[in-house]
Amino acid sequence: MRIKTGLLFFLLMFAASVWAAPIDVQYDDGIYHIVLSGEKMKKQIQFVSSSNLITNKEAHNNARSQLTINAGFFDPDNQKSVSYIVDDYQTVEDPIFNENLMTNPVTRKNLRTILNRTEFRVLDCDSKLKYEIAPHNSKIDFMCSIRTSAQGGPQLLPQLRLEEEFFLVKDADGNVVRESASVLQKTPRTLIGLKSLEKGGQEIHIFIVTNEHPMDIYEARDLCAKYGLDSAMAFDGGSSTSLDYKNIHVVSTQDSGDTGRALKSFMIVKKGK
Repeated sequence: MRIKTGLLFFLLMFAASVWAAPIDVQYDDGIYHIVLSGEKMKKQIQFVSSSNLITNKEAHNNARSQLTINAGFFDPDNQKSVSYIVDDYQTVEDPIFNENLMTNPVTRKNLRTILNRTEFRVLDCDSKLKYEIAPHNSKIDFMCSIRTSAQGGPQLLPQLRLEEEFFLVKDADGNVVRESASVLQKTPRTLIGLKSLEKGGQEIHIFIVTNEHPMDIYEARDLCAKYGLDSAMAFDGGSSTSLDYKNIHVVSTQDSGDTGRALKSFMIVKKGK
C-alpha cells in the first residue's frame, strides 16, 4: 500500500510539473502580476514593432499571440520609435532615425544618456537562451548575440537610474527642473523584471499597474523589490499601459469600451509548438 501511495504521489507531482502553466496571471488591488517560466518560454518571447501605430489588441490579434503588452517609447507626432527594438537578431527600430529626437536641442544635448536607456534582452549564447536587463550600451557576454530586445526605462533594480537615463534633471541645489515619462506622478505603469531560480533558471515577472492602483516610479521599484526580483525596468507607461491575455483586455484609459492608445512596439508571447 505504501508503494502504491508513493507511486501515486510521484505521478501527481510529475503531472503537475508537466502541466504547470508557463504563463501565470494573478490580479490583486488593481495590479496584474504575470509570471513567465520554463525554458520553452525563451523561444516564444518576441519584441515587435509596427510601421504605423496600432493598439495592443491589434498587435495581439495580428500576431495570434498568447500574451501581449506594450513595450518601448515612441513619438506620437511622427510615429517613430524613441527606443531600440531588436527582432530576430535585427535592429528594426533605431531612435537615431527619429528626426524629432535628433533635432530637439534638449534631447540632442542629452542624446548619449537617452540612447543608453535600459532594455530587456533575450540572448542567444551558443544556442542557449537567457534573459538580461541592462543599459543599451552594455557589452553582452562572449559567444552571445541579441535574439530580441526592447528598450524602455528607467532601470528600477538593482538600482534606480533616473538621472542617468534622463528621466529626471536636477539643478545644483537638487531641485527637479525636468521630468520625463511622469516618473514622479502616480500613473499606470508597465514593469518587467527577472528573478533567478535554482540551477540557473530564470522567471520573468511583469506588472501591469492599472488606473485602480497608480504608482510613481519609486513605488514601482518597491513593488519589484517586494517580489525579490534581481533586476527590473519600466516600459512605456501612462496611457500606453496595455495587456491582452485570453479574455483579459486592459488599457489605461477611463472611457468604457475604449480599445486603447495606438502604440509602436510590443512584447508578444507566441504560441508554443
